[in-house]
Amino acid sequence: MRALCGLVLLLLVSACAPFAPQEPPAAPSTGARMGLQPIGYDELPGWSEDSAADVLPALLRTCDRILRLPTDRSIGHDGIAGTAADWYAPCAAARRIAPGDDDAARAMFETLFQPWQVSADGNTEGLFTGYFEPEIAGSKQRKGRFSIPVLGKPSDLVSVDLGRFRPEMKGEQIVGRVEAGRLLPYPSRKEIENGGLDGRAPVLVWTDDLVDFAIMQIQGSGRVRLEDGSVLRLGVAGTNGHKFVGIGKVMRDEGVLSGDSSMPGIRAWLKDHPDQANDLLARNPRYIFYAINTGDGPLGTEGVALTPERSMAIDPRHIPLGAPVWVDTTTPDGKPLRRLMMAQDTGAAIKGPVRGDLFWGSGAAAFAQAGRMKSPGRLVLFLPQVRTPRLALAR
Repeated sequence: MRALCGLVLLLLVSACAPFAPQEPPAAPSTGARMGLQPIGYDELPGWSEDSAADVLPALLRTCDRILRLPTDRSIGHDGIAGTAADWYAPCAAARRIAPGDDDAARAMFETLFQPWQVSADGNTEGLFTGYFEPEIAGSKQRKGRFSIPVLGKPSDLVSVDLGRFRPEMKGEQIVGRVEAGRLLPYPSRKEIENGGLDGRAPVLVWTDDLVDFAIMQIQGSGRVRLEDGSVLRLGVAGTNGHKFVGIGKVMRDEGVLSGDSSMPGIRAWLKDHPDQANDLLARNPRYIFYAINTGDGPLGTEGVALTPERSMAIDPRHIPLGAPVWVDTTTPDGKPLRRLMMAQDTGAAIKGPVRGDLFWGSGAAAFAQAGRMKSPGRLVLFLPQVRTPRLALAR
């Protein structure tokens, strides 16, 4: 009865929704061409079995961000998800749903969102991996085994939005430092680890394990457990702008990776070969700088705390940050994984329309899932039924 009443209310809210879905604008050309095909909810495998209410906390975090924007602000590339004003009705309806009411949550999505099957060059199958929030040991002072600095954002780090200079380069940026009036590349990982910043970056904390610290940098955000048992949560404050090179690729190129090629397997190999680990890890020139995060979870690129098993990293050149998405893939153990998630993060290796990186949470259990996940699957993008046809200028 509660779900039925909620559905009636939602229908009133969306009375002006169009009967036919509006074709979204095309995404920019970034290799594969994205295609979007409207589909029905009855075409989503597992839709009626998913606990749809579990995604609402993540959706409401996105709503809190969107509702602070100007009403005509575009959501996604070229307004693919409409404007901020187009999200008012879905966000208001989501707030009225009682915790755990899956029927009402499904009714809200079915009434106010249109699903779109995502394809890349006509192919609907893509790749889904996983990531997690690592935890490393640390100390606020350099002492004993704690000799590896976890650095904050350097004072001379400059990030340039190239879209401000050339419209065709919208969404692209370069990172560097200014020297004698010229913008130069920032030091690489190896240069930074060899003291190349010369004190220009603050040390937030000291850690004791280069392998675990490198894994934290690959994942992005992380937690530091201090000697007194307290935990310091860190979020990404910036990068040195160099291209990310995966440690798995480096090890394959060197011919040292055989057998278990999952992240847990790679970690174990690096721990067992410390003399080679430092050199191999330095082959990834990308370096992450951190800031202390006082929120209730690791922050994604969207600027909201991530929700375990309901937040996902995507390529924002195709999928708009903050949009609900339906994932149809499998767990590392081969079991079906079909659920509603929120596109709330990005990643250096997450490229293409049908590509996702699922956030599994924190701790060893999350690492065991995230580190082994490499599953084929399909992606469905949810866009508001009512979307402003006029594209607002992103600003």
